[in-house]
Amino acid sequence: MPGGPGLLASSIVFLIALGLGVTANLQMRRPYERRWHGIPWFAIQFIAVVICFTLIMHIGSLLAGHELGGRTRY
Repeated sequence: MPGGPGLLASSIVFLIALGLGVTANLQMRRPYERRWHGIPWFAIQFIAVVICFTLIMHIGSLLAGHELGGRTRY
C-alpha cells in the first residue's frame, strides 16, 4: 500500500506496544494487593501482542521490499 507508515513510524509504534505489553505483564505478575486496580491488564497485554506481531510482519516487509499479499491472486 503506497503511502503507508514508514519504517520509523512503524518502529516507534512497535516499541510503544512492546513497552505497554511488558508493563501489563509486570502488573499481572504482582500480588493482587499491589496492582493498579481498574485497568484490564490482560486485555492490554493481548492487544499489545497482536499489534507487535502485525508490526513485525510489516517491518519485515518494509526491509525486504516486498508487500505482504493474501492467498488469492486478485
